[in-house]
Amino acid sequence: MKLLATLSLAVVTGTVLVAGDAAGSAEPETSTDVSSVGRGATFTTTFPAPLGIEGLTGDQHGNLYTAGRGGDPFCPVWRVAAGGGAPVVIGNIPAPCSPAGLAFDTSGRLFVANGGEVHVLAPSADSPPTSTVFASGVPGANGLAFDRTGALWVSDGGTGQGRVWRVGSDGVPAEMFRVQPMVNDVNVVGGVGGVGRDVRGLPPGTITITPNGRTAADTAGSQHLVANGLAFTPDGTLLVADTARGAIWRVRLNRDGSVRSATGCDTTFPANTLCLSNILVQHPYLDGADGIALDRAGNIWVAPNERNAVVVVTSRGDAVEVFRNPPDATTRLRNVGPLEFPTSPFLVGRHLCLTQSDGNRRDNAPNTAGESAPTAPVRAKINCLDQPLPVAGLPLPVR
Repeated sequence: MKLLATLSLAVVTGTVLVAGDAAGSAEPETSTDVSSVGRGATFTTTFPAPLGIEGLTGDQHGNLYTAGRGGDPFCPVWRVAAGGGAPVVIGNIPAPCSPAGLAFDTSGRLFVANGGEVHVLAPSADSPPTSTVFASGVPGANGLAFDRTGALWVSDGGTGQGRVWRVGSDGVPAEMFRVQPMVNDVNVVGGVGGVGRDVRGLPPGTITITPNGRTAADTAGSQHLVANGLAFTPDGTLLVADTARGAIWRVRLNRDGSVRSATGCDTTFPANTLCLSNILVQHPYLDGADGIALDRAGNIWVAPNERNAVVVVTSRGDAVEVFRNPPDATTRLRNVGPLEFPTSPFLVGRHLCLTQSDGNRRDNAPNTAGESAPTAPVRAKINCLDQPLPVAGLPLPVR
């Protein structure tokens, strides 16, 4: 299905560089202008999924990979050609399962975040294998990314504690740092308290609107996730999407994986908590930032799920909204598509593809108006931008 939408665009300024560019980094491409990407944009659905999906990755042959959620007795892992075609099951994850991020290692094994574990399988269409547990003890496992040494990094995209782990070849996780949570717990009594800020999405939350103000009518819609999508730059810098703040964090690492960036500035949080100075960019465009992907010019492609948008961030801190769903002419809501709660972007050469999880929040609420719906044959989808990007995606995994 091809859907046409209008452009929502901000101006980008300056030169785009790889964050922390250093000797040995991939040579950037010369064409870095993303200002025309959204003009007359159309998206084609390449995979209407019968189950919910979230994560997305790809291979060097132009194939995309995603995993179904809530399957019984298995959650299927699908391979889909970026240009469209029938999906192929290349593996299964045993139920109960709710897979999120996916990542390939250099040997071609596929790793999948699944609840408090990371699963691994060797994709096969001829004899789809059942995944095995590679690592456990990673509560809320969500984003995955391999560093240039072959270690797997895992984000806690479920509990709001902001933890990020490094997992070696032995499958043993080590907590390396925390993205600062939205609240601390210094005054918690009986599980209730916290000093900080509670970010809420409307819907599902609601407010009371009067001529004198706009105040909370309920407690629904809290967004506490601060460590979500992960991606490495060619120089080994780790980027982390912060969903609640609408931000991208930049974490400098030593060769052994230890954290070089400043930590421990706020003593009301654990000592390994990143200082706020490590935020590369925070911008309202990035509200709901979920998955991230890098191109060869150092642009960061972001899926702000709650805004039904695609945003590009440069290492200089410029935020560019290249696309956002236009409001429906009748309802003035942005839930019709083509974006339906985008969660994971992936760049296949010069083509942008995204998973659409159809979450029932903010711009995508109610989630019954688009191509996907909770009780419809299509529960979620992958769609791809028809127009090529000015610069190709960064090869994965980073070497």
